[in-house]
Amino acid sequence: MSGEPNFLDVKIMGREYRVACSLEERDALLGAVELVDNKMREIAQRTKNTIAERVAVMAALNIAHEHLSGPSVAPQKDLLEAIDTSAAKRIIESMGARIDSVLAPQQQLDI
Repeated sequence: MSGEPNFLDVKIMGREYRVACSLEERDALLGAVELVDNKMREIAQRTKNTIAERVAVMAALNIAHEHLSGPSVAPQKDLLEAIDTSAAKRIIESMGARIDSVLAPQQQLDI
């Protein structure tokens, strides 16, 4: 029965999701849920934005950026030199601006 899918109900920013995971992955999944929930709440509070899709995309981009530029890749000098974090930040900001422009009309509908 090991590796057989089970389901776990989790909450992220007050919304419930049912996720398939094996018993062995449960603790890791709960850790990921906590990380994503905390990051989304932080971004929503900082930006005063309540559109879940926008907050989720920005959280994903932030988590990816932290992962790619974090200490876990520091020993790999060649890889670290290949990552220009200032360029990544500009791209993330540009993507955020594009998301804002697309979702701006929807903000009026969410009121």
